[in-house]
Amino acid sequence: MRVGQFTDSFLPIVDGVGRVVYGYADALCARGHECYVITPIADAGFRGKYPFDIIDFYGVTIPEYTQYKMGIPLWDVHYHERIKTVKFDIVHVHSPFRAGYEGLRIAKKLKIPVVGTFHSKYYEDFLQVLKIQPLAEAGVKIVADFYEKCDMVWAVSENSAEALRSYGFKGKIETMRNGTHIRKPEKKNIDYVKQMYNLNSVPVMLFVGQMNWKKNIKKILEATAILKRTGFNTKLILAGQGPHAEEIKKTVNELNLNDSVEMTGHVTDIYVLDGLYGASDLFVFPSLYDNSPMVVREAAAMMTPSVLIKNSSAAEGITDGYNGFLCSDDSNDLARVLKRALFDEKSKLHEIGRNAQSTIPVSWDKLMVDIEDRYKELITVNKKGNKQKRKKILI
Repeated sequence: MRVGQFTDSFLPIVDGVGRVVYGYADALCARGHECYVITPIADAGFRGKYPFDIIDFYGVTIPEYTQYKMGIPLWDVHYHERIKTVKFDIVHVHSPFRAGYEGLRIAKKLKIPVVGTFHSKYYEDFLQVLKIQPLAEAGVKIVADFYEKCDMVWAVSENSAEALRSYGFKGKIETMRNGTHIRKPEKKNIDYVKQMYNLNSVPVMLFVGQMNWKKNIKKILEATAILKRTGFNTKLILAGQGPHAEEIKKTVNELNLNDSVEMTGHVTDIYVLDGLYGASDLFVFPSLYDNSPMVVREAAAMMTPSVLIKNSSAAEGITDGYNGFLCSDDSNDLARVLKRALFDEKSKLHEIGRNAQSTIPVSWDKLMVDIEDRYKELITVNKKGNKQKRKKILI
């Protein structure tokens, strides 16, 4: 098969969707398929030595989210010269924005099927940017309309499927969970990170993601401050960048946590990220926003258990005290669980980490068997002329 993976974010941006798309492309190539990633061009970082080709197009930096680009493929003559030479068998879109609409355009032109994966809850993003509820509601209706144009729609979790339905999507949604690159923590990466951030004296907690209040970072800081005030010192590493980084730094100072919190900025080196996972005792991720976060699976692959909010989308598959820890959406309760995991029952952490490793991540190799079958099925149905009539795509 010749497969096009269309995404608005990709490496060297180390975010969840970008790493998922890398997982798809890498695993498909390993199984003998021809895969392309179509994405906005990157200003910095290295995009090479992949087993697949990247066809990138012009983009402009998004204010406040400077690591991301808003793609404008229409303006890129070189991109159009490249893309028209590739005769895809199937298109897989991973975002309902410019790259996604470009995938729909290509699929319509070639008369091939489209798979659309719903990764994120967009309402919160739209409300944060637009500030007006009716505009945010209109935005998610556009998202729902985008997925109506796909021949098959996948959601990464049951909760994310419910979110898409709440936006007004009426079609069938199948759950297709994300895979993980299963790899063992390497001592050299862990030692490097420990030396870089001086992580040898107190328990280490890690958060990886956008520096954005919607990720519930304030509760992590408040819980860390509670532990410190009661005599339980820890080190918290916040890895990532985002629109609220400066506000978070200010809050760290206000809570007297300057000696307890390390903000790394955006981590583009996967080996440094692996080292952070491996060097940490706990991965703390109290987000109510994320659906099926890659970071929880990556931490589990490194035998680092997560602390999550009970009944949140991110906590699907987590059993408290067995393969992770659960708390309520409250700073005091988060502090209680952190104290329990890092101090009261620290002897159990290794076993819980092993349970996390064996129960949470699924390898891309294993997952790709099912994905490959679904692609082939859709291509066959499309060739027989049984596909549903697509709506007109307005671009």
